[in-house]
Amino acid sequence: MQLYATELVGAEAYDAQGHFVGRVREFFIEPADQPNRISHFLLSRGRFQPLVARYNQVAAVAPGTIRLNCSERELTLYTPNEAWLAVRKDLLDQQIIDTQGRKVVRVNDVDLSEQKTNGNVELRLTQVDVGLPGAVRRLLQGVVAPGFIRKLQNPLPQKTIRWEFVNLIEPDPLRRVKLRITHEKLEDLHPADLAEMMEDISAAERQGIIASLDEETAAAVLAELDERLTTQIVEKLDPEKAADILEEMAPDAAADVLGDLPRETSEELLEEMPGHEASEVRGLLAFDENTAGGMMNPEFVFVGETATHDEVLQWMRLQDMNVDQLDTIVLLDGNAKFSGTVPMSRLLLADPDQRMVELKTEPLIGVPGDADEKDVFELFDKYNLRMLTVTNSEGRPIGTITVDDVVSRLVKK
Repeated sequence: MQLYATELVGAEAYDAQGHFVGRVREFFIEPADQPNRISHFLLSRGRFQPLVARYNQVAAVAPGTIRLNCSERELTLYTPNEAWLAVRKDLLDQQIIDTQGRKVVRVNDVDLSEQKTNGNVELRLTQVDVGLPGAVRRLLQGVVAPGFIRKLQNPLPQKTIRWEFVNLIEPDPLRRVKLRITHEKLEDLHPADLAEMMEDISAAERQGIIASLDEETAAAVLAELDERLTTQIVEKLDPEKAADILEEMAPDAAADVLGDLPRETSEELLEEMPGHEASEVRGLLAFDENTAGGMMNPEFVFVGETATHDEVLQWMRLQDMNVDQLDTIVLLDGNAKFSGTVPMSRLLLADPDQRMVELKTEPLIGVPGDADEKDVFELFDKYNLRMLTVTNSEGRPIGTITVDDVVSRLVKK
């Protein structure tokens, strides 16, 4: 039989002798034991201390009624337990993340199924109701009979989420640990989807999620979030955790975040970061954010222009680089000065012995680090660029700007 949480809240509980022992005020899941089993029922009884019935003490369940297989004397007095998830308090009317639908939703009710085991009845949480039927049950709970509510809800469109696709939002890190709440499901989502969902939850909930994600995922999500929200989150993170996340970001993204923080906070985080990464970010922060230097990423692939196709490919195989974002290679002449670029498409189609200088695009286009961002936008538009090289006063490349950087900057404006 399918049951709903709203049908159990306030239900009358009777012992094996048929004596009334209290009303169901709350019921719990013990995630460390069984992630979806209702493990305990909290029975209130007026001015007396509440009792607790365990899952193996339940003989039968029906809307509005619970019958136990033991006497009242075998029940225990209630004491709070942070390792228990309270269905009424922690789930009903609370926001959760639907990891399959990639959105934040509010729980109206919880669906429960019966499972008979060793002569008793266990209840298993199967799905959460985020649609109109659950809202109707919540609204009419305790006002009209459960049977009438069921008839009323039948023609309404169903909207439920299976329990395995639910990710709970718990801001308190200690309680998250006790409840065994992890965000492994969230780490499988695209960072842009997770960032969009995080904009719909409270500041405390955002903080809790970012703090519990691995550093690589957290960095990707923060890079997609609104700058104001990113600043708020990083400011409240533990400095060591914040520095670890910034280390996983592209240097230009990390510089953008640190540039929006108070100077003292920014310096503290830079001190926590490894020397090389911190040095790269400090170099970017030296540029005005509205210049080419303020937009560039100092991490880029460069090779000598006399290298051959095969030599470059063999060298690249030995490097630790993000090939998914590799679009263009920067060329250096004999004096280590910028001499051109080669798109990856040209490199892959070239003959094994062709030299890089033969593959470079024309004309030679680059900008100094202090060039205004408007000049950068114009160059991308005029030459339909995918990447632009930034050079120092000696003509040596110090970074690159991708079309993604330009789009992101334009969107923010």
